[in-house]
Amino acid sequence: MNMNMIMQQAQKMQRDMQKAQKEVEEKTFTSKKDLVEITMTGAKKVVEVKIDKNIEKDDIEILEDMISLAVNENINNIDKELEEKLGKFGKGIPGLF
Repeated sequence: MNMNMIMQQAQKMQRDMQKAQKEVEEKTFTSKKDLVEITMTGAKKVVEVKIDKNIEKDDIEILEDMISLAVNENINNIDKELEEKLGKFGKGIPGLF
């Protein structure tokens, strides 16, 4: 295998990785936790927060916890999807992912 061929394969792998990452970043992830629903992009940006309209003032602390849980669940789902899509590129390359 010559160096030119290795470079072409590396460039193709880089393009494929960028495409996979872009697909995840453009996807939306939604988590619902009792009183709140959070929607985020794969770039980990919150795009929508829906709060149950029947919330009582005493439930604000619970609501704050639900928001944290929903955001963290989305981040975990995004990271999992990135690992699924990009992990295949790192197989055989120690320390890449």
